[in-house]
Amino acid sequence: MARIYPLFSSSKGNSTFIGTEKGGILIDCGVSFKRLSSALEVNKIPLSAVQAVFITHEHSDHVSGLKMLTKKTGLAVYGQKRTLQRLCDADKISPESPVIDISGYTISCGGSEISCFNTPHDTIQSCGYRIHTEDDKYCAVCTDLGHITPEVDNALTGCRLVLLEANYDEYMLRRGPYPLYLKERILSDNGHLSNDASAEQIGRLIANGTTHFILGHLSQDNNTPPVADRTVQEALDAMSYKRGKDYLLGVAPVETRGGAVIF
Repeated sequence: MARIYPLFSSSKGNSTFIGTEKGGILIDCGVSFKRLSSALEVNKIPLSAVQAVFITHEHSDHVSGLKMLTKKTGLAVYGQKRTLQRLCDADKISPESPVIDISGYTISCGGSEISCFNTPHDTIQSCGYRIHTEDDKYCAVCTDLGHITPEVDNALTGCRLVLLEANYDEYMLRRGPYPLYLKERILSDNGHLSNDASAEQIGRLIANGTTHFILGHLSQDNNTPPVADRTVQEALDAMSYKRGKDYLLGVAPVETRGGAVIF
């Protein structure tokens, strides 16, 4: 059965494993090798089950542990060409690890077929991933985007499960302590997705058959799991969608304590 393990999810570190204890893939490595190894162990996933790592973009909360992971394992690193070049230039990937551009391709790895789609974010390149598992299920991981583009919407449509960014509550952000330039960056079309925008997209996806949702990449300064959960549910209530009947909703933990979502 297809499983997704949100190992780490916040503005300070992100990593997701998709697969089983026999094999799978890692999306991003934004925590130390030690913390990642411990998280996998908590979920009874041997490190040897990780068959490759797929990088969304080069910001530190997605790649800070990548150098040590690749040094210890020699795992192949997949991503978009400019992202991979930036990471290699910054010595973020061990020379022993193959570096493979996934742009425009579908890659078979870890029992799944994986493709990427562009996301609008303030970095050299940024993408999400759509995964087709060996038991014929589709899921997607989509964080770090300022708005939903037609390409993003198309990539998410038809998935059974979507891990979607719900980074901030707009009220908390606007009235919080961040300097104005940072607030404007987060609010921009190349920033992050708000709880409200996430709810709007989830409503569209439910209408097209998606049933499982995980809210991810929550800001620890401008959001909380209860606020994100409540905001999305209230928006879906207004669309006449019933939780537990039309959809299942959860919030990815800052750090896993064990547990997967089976879809």
